[in-house]
Amino acid sequence: MNKKFLTLGLATLVTASCFGQIKPLPANKDAIKFSKAINPDNAYKHLSVLASDEYEGRETGTKGAWMAADYIRDYFKSIGLKGPVDGSYFQKINLVNVTLKESHVTVNGQPKEYQKDYIVSPSLISDNGFTFSTDQIVFVGYGVKKDNYNDFNGTDIKGKVVMMFSAGDPTIKPGTRIDRAAYRAMLETRAKYFAENNVKAIILIDPMVDRITENTKQAQNKGRVMVKTNAAIEAQKQNDIPRISISTAVANDLLKGANTTAADLQKKIVESQAPASQVLNVPFSASAAKNEASVRCENVLGYLEGSDPVLKKEVLILTGHYDHIGITPDAPGSDKINNGADDDGSGTTGVLLMAKAFTDAKKAGKGPKRSILFMTVVGEEKGLWGSEWYSEHPVFPVANTIADLNTDMIGRTGEEYLGKPDSANYIYSVGSKMLSSDLANISEQVNATYTKMKLDYKYDDPKDPEQIYYRSDHYNFAKLGIPIIFYYDGMLQQDYHKPGDEVSKINFPLLAKRAKLTYFTAWELANRAKRPVVDMDGKGNPKK
Repeated sequence: MNKKFLTLGLATLVTASCFGQIKPLPANKDAIKFSKAINPDNAYKHLSVLASDEYEGRETGTKGAWMAADYIRDYFKSIGLKGPVDGSYFQKINLVNVTLKESHVTVNGQPKEYQKDYIVSPSLISDNGFTFSTDQIVFVGYGVKKDNYNDFNGTDIKGKVVMMFSAGDPTIKPGTRIDRAAYRAMLETRAKYFAENNVKAIILIDPMVDRITENTKQAQNKGRVMVKTNAAIEAQKQNDIPRISISTAVANDLLKGANTTAADLQKKIVESQAPASQVLNVPFSASAAKNEASVRCENVLGYLEGSDPVLKKEVLILTGHYDHIGITPDAPGSDKINNGADDDGSGTTGVLLMAKAFTDAKKAGKGPKRSILFMTVVGEEKGLWGSEWYSEHPVFPVANTIADLNTDMIGRTGEEYLGKPDSANYIYSVGSKMLSSDLANISEQVNATYTKMKLDYKYDDPKDPEQIYYRSDHYNFAKLGIPIIFYYDGMLQQDYHKPGDEVSKINFPLLAKRAKLTYFTAWELANRAKRPVVDMDGKGNPKK
């Protein structure tokens, strides 16, 4: 699952499923028969390959991810799914590796050293690069603008170069849990304010520059992969301001004429709870340019055509992301590979198991009436890239897409359930109520009929500090008005994005049961007379 927080808001109730109060559906014998393909042994066969050391953590744009894509494609082909992208199983994504071509920074005419005194992220450099110089820098503290605190009060930043601390909020007491959604909103407001004032450049005082390791330098020099979605291209156009991160020593050089230091300013601002914004009269110049090289990257799609001449035009999508975060060279201990067995080898495995169950059914003449697209997406850990790409370049019309069921982390027991009676019989069901009360009811009925798991709706809470609803691939379908359910085990602490997320820690019977819940829900959606109605506003409120 992705660490980033993408947007704000939810508005629905938090409840737990009480399937005893839900009227079950008539059990479908065919659905039960073909669900046998979804079992712990088959799950182990797939996951032991996908999350092996050989796949090197499946980082997007690397050999490990390509190996995973090839494995999934070959499996889809072997069980009889069709390649829906002009006969191919791959939906290619416009991914590029961006490296720094050249850069220069001077203070008072004295050149500074890249990766010692400053860094420039090539992914933030415009296509034409940048060059600027100034004799005046406006220091704006933390760049925080709130009702009770405003670093921009009494400052003129129009067309100016601004300098600020790279992170933090002096109004938040140390140890206080940060409301990540509110913090992101503040960042977005600040970016808009900078753009409106035509800020020439942003200099960030960043302690990370002081602590750059050789491994970090090597990683930076290898470049950064980024996907050029329509949204990303537009965002860069809207926020095309040069950014340079500088060391504390360089910051102190710039502050020397004001008889202060970065540490003194931080202390003063925090203790006084008042801005210390000021104009610094010091010559500063910088320039940078980047290179871009295409990188192999793809979503993997397998298509099962429906059996009904009319309903087959409608498509149900089953998703899971096959990428993870790769290798961490400076991770403590000898294990440097982030295998991503749970995140999201488990969800990818769930998609493969469901694909086998449905193709077995079709071969026996019991295939689904609607069509099903089995799609394992790439780049989720980078920012939901693969699903965003599909949302911008859908292979099947959005209007014909009835729902997305997304499995992201379904193989372990999350912290809140460790040692509890439901530890091997629960799943967090996220988002089922946001767009369709119909889908929410179907989910409950299917669970009452077949799996009888505890459906935990904790993460539908609008006050969820983790903002889980926005952090996996289903969200890019929800943004299009497509009903979704996100199945998630809640593992945010144990081994999350660490080398310890290994196959040996997966509860395979639990993985299989959660995949069966998804499968039975998919079976019902693919075969019922009507698609789930969209009667909610995307935040769990009835449409007006």
